[in-house]
Amino acid sequence: MKEVLLIGSGNKDKTAELAGLLAGLPWEIKCLADFPQIPEPTEDGDTLEANALKKARYYGSRFDVSCVADDSGLSVDALDGGPGVLSARYAGATCTYADNNAKLLEALEGVAEQDRAARFVCCAAFVDRAGESHIAIGTVEGRIAIKPRGNNGFGYDPLFIPDGHDKTFGELDKRMKQHISHRARAFRELRAYLESLR
Repeated sequence: MKEVLLIGSGNKDKTAELAGLLAGLPWEIKCLADFPQIPEPTEDGDTLEANALKKARYYGSRFDVSCVADDSGLSVDALDGGPGVLSARYAGATCTYADNNAKLLEALEGVAEQDRAARFVCCAAFVDRAGESHIAIGTVEGRIAIKPRGNNGFGYDPLFIPDGHDKTFGELDKRMKQHISHRARAFRELRAYLESLR
């Protein structure tokens, strides 16, 4: 019987993406919907790494399983690295993706596109049942568009144009995004580590 590997995220969009990135591993991949509902942990860490580890430890210990979790952020040079660790709740605790995008565009109003350099960073954390952990980091460089474009992806995807492309993550097809995204890069590295354990 395969050991359970839980995806510790309450975000359905992210859970679906991670399930695809982890498919085929010698683990039984589960999501939070497969377990009794519990409160989400407070993401109060000062870094993406701290938040990712907190989530993986929290869900893993609650359900006595190995767990993967991530925290991702958008770092914009013109905003001194913001919104950074606060990316998911940039426009407030109960904000939508659209709220965050609107606030980002407002903060960058008057900044030319060539001065909108940015990067997505993903910290992927794995914590096993014994509490041992492993971290993988993935980044993708790009810039922020003048207005949202495309309906694919989620979060800041309609605004982020990765280097080497003229389309936003919201316009790129799913296969291309999963090849070059920060989350894909972090979880490819984490996947290799997980495969080494079996």
